[in-house]
Amino acid sequence: MIPHKIYAGGSFIESDTSVDILNPSDNQVFARVCQASPELLEKAIVAGLKAEKIMRELPVHVRSSVLNQLANGLRQNRDEFARLIAMESGKPMKYALGEVDRAAQTYQIASEECKRISGEYMRLDWTPSGEGKEAWIRRFPVGLIAGISPFNFPLNLTAHKIAPAIAAGNPIILKPASKTSVSILKFAELIDQTELPKGGVSILPLSRELGDQLVTDERIKLLSFTGSPEVGWAMKARSGKKKVLLELGGNAGVYVGKSAEVPNAVSRCVMGGFAFSGQVCIHVQRIYVEKSVFDQFISVFIKQTMNLKYGSSVDSETDISVMIDEGNAKRVEDWVNDAIDNGAKLLCGGVREGNYYPPTVLTNTRNEMKVCALEIFGPVVSIEPVNDLAEAIDLINETRYGLQAGVFTNEIDEMNLAFNNLEVGGVIINDVPTFRVDHMPYGGVKDSGLGREGVKYAIEEMTEPRLLVKPL
Repeated sequence: MIPHKIYAGGSFIESDTSVDILNPSDNQVFARVCQASPELLEKAIVAGLKAEKIMRELPVHVRSSVLNQLANGLRQNRDEFARLIAMESGKPMKYALGEVDRAAQTYQIASEECKRISGEYMRLDWTPSGEGKEAWIRRFPVGLIAGISPFNFPLNLTAHKIAPAIAAGNPIILKPASKTSVSILKFAELIDQTELPKGGVSILPLSRELGDQLVTDERIKLLSFTGSPEVGWAMKARSGKKKVLLELGGNAGVYVGKSAEVPNAVSRCVMGGFAFSGQVCIHVQRIYVEKSVFDQFISVFIKQTMNLKYGSSVDSETDISVMIDEGNAKRVEDWVNDAIDNGAKLLCGGVREGNYYPPTVLTNTRNEMKVCALEIFGPVVSIEPVNDLAEAIDLINETRYGLQAGVFTNEIDEMNLAFNNLEVGGVIINDVPTFRVDHMPYGGVKDSGLGREGVKYAIEEMTEPRLLVKPL
């Protein structure tokens, strides 16, 4: 099996060490990737530093053309990329195809947004000392960026680092997740066909120990990390003076009110709770249903959950497949069993088979239980009755996280109450918190992160304003 080569400093390089990539569906090796050495990491950093000036001065039409070329490359190779994602992550094919489409859209958005990095004109004669002067404010790229991405969206979450970096005029070194690096190394072939300067993008599978240099190296100007809060905040503490952008976890809450269209709320919550086995940071984890519609909601919810089709990730009919590995499936199993031992009621699911953990529904839970208090990152949902939205808001806010929340209601005052009082980065009305389109600002508060992604907003994070004061 020929290992996939590292893409460092604009060259494909084979290293002395490689890592086997397992297909979670059968735990068989389906690919092998080279792992970067300290020398290759240094090569990528040096090449990135050399590319800073070239990337900064790259004309906007060239940046836009490159990003558009990458978007088209994904569309033209849609099935191939989707199959790689399905095999390396266990993601069902219907969701893998959706991820490729979203990644193409992310690069397309960046192709447009790089044309809109605007400045500002400011009059200075507000005071006598400012007479005869004017000011211009323009955004400049920060320089070399390090991106560290997770396993669950190996193509689109890397796109949310690479695309805005190119659009803003920054070189970037990307460390993909060790379990799902095949698709993004394949994507490097598309990058290599563009006009980007050598060193403009490097993609390096790295050990965790060597990857830590991306956090601590002072030559890197910005760190963009997507992953767990524990790892993210520890990285920030060790990152020195560089800018840090963190997209971390959540335990998203949903409220379903008496005015909601219950069948729609159920369908969306089933999707939001169990798509990709709940391995999504905005997966539906806690659902609070107004008492008058609780029985109806939970009855239909369980029925739809039981109808989800389990199967191979490469089967187009599969709704739910395995988790990324058996260790995570065992962790979910332990948390559910602990909740049941402490009074939670199991309504369906709850029996693990290897890497597969079935869609599981609990009730009679409490916020201090792990299945509610922490990010379960698995196919588990708790459903509880509440008196009203105000009670649900208190329960949703009773957490260390604050990424997104969903509110199903047709009452304007409830929409406003939720928006004004939920302690989250985004409130989604009549849909689940799992909803995301790639140009909207995306990020959280509290332990859920720092800064915002969404291409326009990531570009702002990846640039700095510079002031020019000159005579009129």
